[in-house]
Amino acid sequence: MCLLFFSYKKTPGYRLVVAANRDEFLSRPTSVLDFLDEEKTILAGRDLQGGGTWLGITDQLKFAAITNYREPGATRADAPSRGEILLNYLAGDVDAGQYLSSLFADAGRYNGFNLILGDKENLHYYSNRSFGPQQLAPGFYGLSNNLLDVPWPKLARGKKLLRPYMVEKDRIDSLPIFKQLEDQNRPPDNQLPDTGVGLDWEQLLSTIHIEGADYGTRSSAVITVTNEGRIEFTEKTFKRSSTKDITSQVAHYCMNV
Repeated sequence: MCLLFFSYKKTPGYRLVVAANRDEFLSRPTSVLDFLDEEKTILAGRDLQGGGTWLGITDQLKFAAITNYREPGATRADAPSRGEILLNYLAGDVDAGQYLSSLFADAGRYNGFNLILGDKENLHYYSNRSFGPQQLAPGFYGLSNNLLDVPWPKLARGKKLLRPYMVEKDRIDSLPIFKQLEDQNRPPDNQLPDTGVGLDWEQLLSTIHIEGADYGTRSSAVITVTNEGRIEFTEKTFKRSSTKDITSQVAHYCMNV
């Protein structure tokens, strides 16, 4: 997961509204959104290479999302998959605060990450490239490949584009949210961050929806959780035969807490 927007207790009638893009190498094997357990309690996509996930939710309102922290010079090839952090939480029986307390002591094993974990009571943020876990207040947040709400151009643009559809509505419609997640506006070079990947990659990664020859936005997702506990999770997966020939597949699931 590389781009995440979420409204937490900020949207009338909703506990949580999430919009996200997963950006990844096109060759990395992935399974689309589905239940991961026989009891049909955990909804998530599956990274078939690392074995984990990037975004998921359960029927008990355990929510998890992760983005990589971009630091090319510090990435270790032998580090465990960051996606396992989410799966262990979603399948476990502890709340978000307890899980983060245990993760904190072990987080150095992983390459850099940003993690959002929630349960029925609270929502938390933690990055192993910052200080300890923090409990989030109600608000509208954005997360890319730096720390929470660091205003990289695409993050600032995404929050502006999505606020009318994610925060200022009393009924969430996923269609206009998906449309905004496909925005390909590219900011001027002098506004781009310098994260050590070179100008060509900074340009490619600077758009909300990424379309590269080997790397791009693999899927978009919208999750809503009403105050009454109804969960809707919709994922739009993009299939590419080339950057000019792109089709999509949509999966939609509902659960009640």
